[in-house]
Amino acid sequence: MSNPILLLMGVSGSGKTTIGAMLAGRLGWTYAEADDFHPRANVEKMHAGIPLTDDDRRPWLEATARWMRDQTAPAVVTSSALKRRYRDLLREGRPDLRLVYLEGDKELIGERLAARQGHFFPRQLLDSQFADLEAPGPDEDPVVVSIDGPPDQVVQRIIDRAGLGGGA
Repeated sequence: MSNPILLLMGVSGSGKTTIGAMLAGRLGWTYAEADDFHPRANVEKMHAGIPLTDDDRRPWLEATARWMRDQTAPAVVTSSALKRRYRDLLREGRPDLRLVYLEGDKELIGERLAARQGHFFPRQLLDSQFADLEAPGPDEDPVVVSIDGPPDQVVQRIIDRAGLGGGA
């Protein structure tokens, strides 16, 4: 993998942004938060507590996939990527994509969402996230990492399990 892409996925509140930014910083890689690729209408819908449909998600996933295809340096991207078909779309054109599943239970993630300030995703949408979640199977070769513990521990687990060495 000359220019690998790590896709950190999981439900909202699993720590994707915090962990992804820390991981990219530690490795010296480019970082992107897929939430930044959402059309304004999607953000408004989520802010209003309305779950997104697959049709809503398609332009967001396509924009994220385009960004990943255009990368010429190693990168970390965070995206919920809850369904297998979403991850398959994100993999198109990026055979070097490595999936990292940030796994946590609903109680822990609910507590984190309740404590979060200034984010557009309301806690009441957590049930819809877990309902949509299709955990990656063995054929996707995911790096599965528990989010239980402080962010620096989670980052180190990813580095160790993905065989990334110590980073920069």
